[in-house]
Amino acid sequence: MQERRHAQRRRFGYYMPLVDDKTQELVGHLADISKDGFKLDSTVPIPEGKTYTLRLTLTGEISHKPWFSFNARSKWCKADDVQPNSYYVGFEVGSMSPESAEIFKRIFEKYGS
Repeated sequence: MQERRHAQRRRFGYYMPLVDDKTQELVGHLADISKDGFKLDSTVPIPEGKTYTLRLTLTGEISHKPWFSFNARSKWCKADDVQPNSYYVGFEVGSMSPESAEIFKRIFEKYGS
């Protein structure tokens, strides 16, 4: 598969869970992040094109808010070659308010390595 990404990606050095904002069920944990998307480690396959409103719990060094929600759409899903029942899922971030975009940028800069 040809690489189509243009944005720099950074591996994620912090075990940060993302939950479905509507159901509060765990969707996965951040594995890497770019300025316009991210990859999750998930225990369930996620179909391509599925849109979520995701909730991310924040630390005090990122924001005074305890969490923020944003929309993201799954772009691809791949089973892990080594661990059964583990999947990598690529997401594209939807439009955000300027405040949420700034929080996402801080997460990228602080935790992406």
